[in-house]
Amino acid sequence: MRTDRLLTVDVGAGTQDILLYEMGQTIENCIKLVLPSPTVIKAREIERATEQGQDIFISGRLMGGGANSKAVKKHLAAGYNVYALSNPAKTFNDNLEYVKDMGIKIVKDSSLKKDCHEIVFGDIDIEILAATLNNFGVKLPQRYAIAVQDHGEALTRSNRKFRFEHWQTFIESGGDIKELSYLNIPDYLTRMQASQDLAPEALLMDTGTAAIRGALCDEKVATRQQEGVVVINIGNLHTLGILVHGDRVWGLFEHHTSLMTEEKLENYVQKMIAGDLTNEEVYEDKGHGAYIDPQLPDLNFGFVTVTGPNRNLASNLGYYPAVPNGDMMLSGCFGLVAAAKDKGILISR
Repeated sequence: MRTDRLLTVDVGAGTQDILLYEMGQTIENCIKLVLPSPTVIKAREIERATEQGQDIFISGRLMGGGANSKAVKKHLAAGYNVYALSNPAKTFNDNLEYVKDMGIKIVKDSSLKKDCHEIVFGDIDIEILAATLNNFGVKLPQRYAIAVQDHGEALTRSNRKFRFEHWQTFIESGGDIKELSYLNIPDYLTRMQASQDLAPEALLMDTGTAAIRGALCDEKVATRQQEGVVVINIGNLHTLGILVHGDRVWGLFEHHTSLMTEEKLENYVQKMIAGDLTNEEVYEDKGHGAYIDPQLPDLNFGFVTVTGPNRNLASNLGYYPAVPNGDMMLSGCFGLVAAAKDKGILISR
């Protein structure tokens, strides 16, 4: 089903950024929201249960970890029980044996929830969003585009390595940036699948690539794309840098923002441009890795742009700050809109 209205939700570690895109409406007048991320919201619910001395029962779907995982560990350390259905329990680890080792009790049905405080996991809550917009007389669109970071299901292996194998396969398969969004989600991208269960027929992207795609919507960046650009998204948890020439991704690296410094970022960017950045170098520094196509053409890649909430990490490096449509915080949402247009979801006028 094609549409002229699309709800985009970019789910990050600190915030969820929301744009209700309407064809024909100036972007400045489209509805925009920057709200606490679902993992932060669920962490607060868990913290309240800890304060009230309640056991908790986790239902719902697999979602992003982070703040909620820390809150669960504190809840267990305080001596209270945590029960969880198997799907949302994978929020903490793909391998449920590891989850059990944390002290979480995996159950097969919801019979125990009557004696506990129930917390419903999920990266998207359509009912709450519909109710929120309804308060302002706005009807929720029928189509959605959602970005979440999905490491992929790795039951017995490093999820950093598993995630980077996904990136490498993408580049080796042609690196078409338009292939980084999914209506039919690969089996191993379980967090994306969980989000699509909650928002049927939604288009899914990874948060990093949604932000990169959004940065390319900046007018100045777009004019340099055919020459070759470096785009860096410095998120709250992860930093992703890629080499883009036209619609082709030729190389990338991914690291944890908490371990990134200005000097390291500059070094990685220069090495990536030269084709010298190795997977081992980044992985051994506790990042995800790096991969550069051996056939990297002799291009300048002299234009470097940054986006993301921690873009100030690059403020002294002289890189151009991408501000698509005048709003950096919605880079991921603009990337989702661009991907939806590629997939023919949005009606062109």
